[in-house]
Amino acid sequence: MATAAIGSFVAGTIATVLLALVAPTVVELAIGVTSADYFALAVIAFVAVATVLGSSPLRGLASLCLGLYLGLVGTDVLTGQERFTLGIPQLSDGIDVVVVAVALFAVGEALHVASRLRRGAVQVIDHQGSWMTRQDFRRSWAPWLRGTAFGFPLGALPAGGAEIPTFLSYATERKLTKHPEEFGKGAIEGVAGPEAANNAAAAGVLVPLLTLGIPTSATAAIILAAFQGYGIQPGPTLLTTEGPLVWALIASLLIGNAMLLVLNLPLVGLWVKLLRIPRPYLYAGILAFASLGSFAVNADPLDLVLLLLLGLLGFVMRRYGWPVAPAVIGLILGPIAETNLRRALAISNGDLGVLVDTWFSRVVLALAVLALVGPIVLRAVRGPRPSPAELQHADAAADEDETVRSADR
Repeated sequence: MATAAIGSFVAGTIATVLLALVAPTVVELAIGVTSADYFALAVIAFVAVATVLGSSPLRGLASLCLGLYLGLVGTDVLTGQERFTLGIPQLSDGIDVVVVAVALFAVGEALHVASRLRRGAVQVIDHQGSWMTRQDFRRSWAPWLRGTAFGFPLGALPAGGAEIPTFLSYATERKLTKHPEEFGKGAIEGVAGPEAANNAAAAGVLVPLLTLGIPTSATAAIILAAFQGYGIQPGPTLLTTEGPLVWALIASLLIGNAMLLVLNLPLVGLWVKLLRIPRPYLYAGILAFASLGSFAVNADPLDLVLLLLLGLLGFVMRRYGWPVAPAVIGLILGPIAETNLRRALAISNGDLGVLVDTWFSRVVLALAVLALVGPIVLRAVRGPRPSPAELQHADAAADEDETVRSADR
């Protein structure tokens, strides 16, 4: 717990400082980005979140398409025609992203966990541990820095996010460690590195969000929805039109990192006691606050109906292993991608060549195709992976052969 908290503080602080230094430079580069370039960025963001989040790229793409469909509900900005509203006037303004996010993340998750856990009190293990030793610090400081080096640059990419640097950090620490036998059993490097990478990426994803208006994680999508709720559209002009807001946001990240350290280290015992809350009370509280929050957005009872329906959908997605984050990102980023695509085609009189007219869009779309096709090609070249039963059978056969050879000798 200590190495996770301290690593998060170190990585988050360094990444926030880098965010303040990098954002103005990225804004200068983003001024020349065209509508076709924005569409290309949206495509690579779609591909990245769909293929990285979850165990199956196909399920990720299906979840993304679901979010894109939800983003189409409402009034077409360019033509003024209503789409997929089913004749319900309240849907003419679209489905609020807060309702969708709360339904999929909170309601769906609560229903999923409640359906899987048995009744009864949670088994809390009492443990009296000491503070981090000198050896723990020696084994943690390098993974903290390496995790930061992975997290911020990859998180700042338009196709970034926190998942890729987190897994890369864990794989790197597993290769560099002098204690490989401890991995999977509580190796401190396996906690320090990924925690640092995760928090560094959290600041990194704000670079494309604030400068390009492109969310590459579920958290960034929620922040973008909050901006849009106040009529603010992130992009290259955000630092000039809403400069105090941006720098206040960056300053709040520094304060949040410090509060994270203050709240985590001394109060760990208090947070663990939350596990003693009876789960029916816990789930009832989550659903009650989710309903209140969704109703407070528009004070419309229809939002509660949507919350229930989308919450059940989120439960089904969790039940069958569909990632939820691509759906939320598709809902947020879909209308932006559609608007820029139609704007670019309108300027070119319907010529699709405008989508690859600039070197930037060509490179980004090529990376998107590579990210989508690359894993499929690699799996085809390597061949299908053996099942666990086949691996167990092969191990047993190898042991039997070794026994026979030993008997012969």
